[in-house]
Amino acid sequence: MKFKLFLAAALVSAASPLCAKPIEFRMVTEGVDIGRYVVDSEGRKVSIEYDIKQNGRGPTIRETVTLDADGAPVDWRITGKTTFGNAVNESFRRTAAGASWTDLAGKGTIKGKDAPRYYVTQNGSVFDIAILARALLAAPGRSLAIAPGGTATLVERDRRSFDGPDGKVDVTIYELGGLALDPNYIALEGSGELFAVLTDSNVLVRKGYEKVSEEPLVALAERLGAERFSRLQAEGARHYPGPVRIRNVRLFDPVAKALTDLRDVVVSGNRISEVVAAGSVATPGETTIEGGGGTLVPGLYEMHGHIGQQDALLNVLAGITTVRDMGNRDDVLDKLVARIDKGELAGPRIIRSGFIEGKSPFSARNGTLVSTQDEAIAAVRKYAARGFWQAKLYNSMNPDWAPAVVAEAHRLGMRVAGHVPAFSNADAMIAAGFDEITHVNQLMLGWVLNPGEDTRTLFRFTAMRRFPTLDMKSAKVQATLDAMVARHTAHEPTIGIHELGLTALDGQPNPGAVDYIDHMPPAEQRQLKQALFGTDTPQERAQYVAAYGKVLETLTEMNRKGILLIPGTDLGGAFNYHRELELFGKLGMTPGQVLSRATLEMATYLKQDQQLGSLERGKLADFFLVPGDPTQDLKAIKSIAMVVKDGSFYYPAEIYPKLGIKPFAAAPKVTAAP
Repeated sequence: MKFKLFLAAALVSAASPLCAKPIEFRMVTEGVDIGRYVVDSEGRKVSIEYDIKQNGRGPTIRETVTLDADGAPVDWRITGKTTFGNAVNESFRRTAAGASWTDLAGKGTIKGKDAPRYYVTQNGSVFDIAILARALLAAPGRSLAIAPGGTATLVERDRRSFDGPDGKVDVTIYELGGLALDPNYIALEGSGELFAVLTDSNVLVRKGYEKVSEEPLVALAERLGAERFSRLQAEGARHYPGPVRIRNVRLFDPVAKALTDLRDVVVSGNRISEVVAAGSVATPGETTIEGGGGTLVPGLYEMHGHIGQQDALLNVLAGITTVRDMGNRDDVLDKLVARIDKGELAGPRIIRSGFIEGKSPFSARNGTLVSTQDEAIAAVRKYAARGFWQAKLYNSMNPDWAPAVVAEAHRLGMRVAGHVPAFSNADAMIAAGFDEITHVNQLMLGWVLNPGEDTRTLFRFTAMRRFPTLDMKSAKVQATLDAMVARHTAHEPTIGIHELGLTALDGQPNPGAVDYIDHMPPAEQRQLKQALFGTDTPQERAQYVAAYGKVLETLTEMNRKGILLIPGTDLGGAFNYHRELELFGKLGMTPGQVLSRATLEMATYLKQDQQLGSLERGKLADFFLVPGDPTQDLKAIKSIAMVVKDGSFYYPAEIYPKLGIKPFAAAPKVTAAP
């Protein structure tokens, strides 16, 4: 989906390309205005600005577009900064000779008079989807070829009316597909002018209509997304009558950290009913799946998600059957969990964290905002009463409240994890009783920051350029790590997002995507070829790369000391989680140790090891099949032939093509019960 709050973080839109006066849209989330979009047209010249800020970050973009007589772009210039500060200098031009463009992924050209007339930007506003949707209304079959590649489609999904300062507006909600893995949901007036772009967590809408439209449009986006993924679940989840016998497989044993000899595994309902020698006699009424000498691996644990409906499906297909959600809109996640539990949607088991953030101009708005210590304690009680596993504290939280908040969480049987609040450091949070520190930069910043420096902004990323000066043997570093050892404080480093931010280069596949980028649809490949953090000079990039080296050195030292390092991505999991585990292998861990950490050890950490984490009789049927041996080469987990989650069988080779993804492994042979 082009419109994302955390990364794209900005929706822009266009009213009529020939509108006579500037038209303003506002971005709102949970009733809070977080930015603007303004489009100003003079004849066929359009000027666009948008500036969206939440959680101390967001894009600032300016666009100038020249349209032809039909409203299609012939010249486009986009400048500004992405959410994390990467400089944008994107352009598109269309002439009689064809179309050409330049973005952070590189240059592209489609020659000939039949080149697509409409362009989808990499880092622009949603002006592109606004004019594209308008054109699709009149296109044959509501389908058009687009540059850089692919075909856009428009399907009507709903109709609504809203009253506002300009009177009653009747809109039609459309699903705009073909631009990314997820479609966009847009609301158009009868004239084709854009009224809103909606997601299940926020909405960009014409100014003056925010209060009347946000709640119903967010709910509608959530429902439309659920219907789409419900269709994929109905088509892709297999349920077999009677037991299912998976023959000729070796099992990854997370205790031995090695493979067993060949076995047969039988699933009855949602549990493993037998683990027996290969070739065992089947019982009447069994379905048989041929494992072909491959490996069954217990379901993986992604320990840092902010999960949505697409993430839920992609994680399951990647062998991730449990996700710890580290912060979300509580109401949206309630619905998602309920639908997964009912079998309506494909998704992992979800372990919920109660997100608690202090009120400030830089607040994230994923859970509960508080302005006093008493409110923070009340938030802990609310989450405890609803069965949340832990509380997560965030950047704008007053650090002075941490001891009382942690004490209340512990009294109620909850753990506490989180960022280090601004103007504090990891040492203070460890002393306050944090059970877990989230993100390696949050841990390390306390060693390089000066008093008063504010980590609620992008500074918490740019300050990492100071990391290369750190000495791992210094007293301040060792004091923090020794305190973590003494207090059994765990650490979830999210290595992959730091690798992406500190080392990825524009125009090249980011390091974590090298093994899967060619399997993705063209639009996703384009997004995987841009840096996350911008740099102004080669020296700054060299500092970031050196900082990443210091991150790995720090984590290697932590692993040596026996500090529990927890695998999570903060990048949606799925393919990024596979990379996260590879990076754990750079810290002195063998493939078997990494897989054990990602399965049974995380089940034990979450107190789920009696039901999950290993392939044993009586445990829940959460596991996946790969053709290779991941104890010899961890990359083997990237080629998944089958996933079983809670007794439902999924074959990625059947589902990935429906998302535009080329499968990584063929499905196994299935023989129905006689």
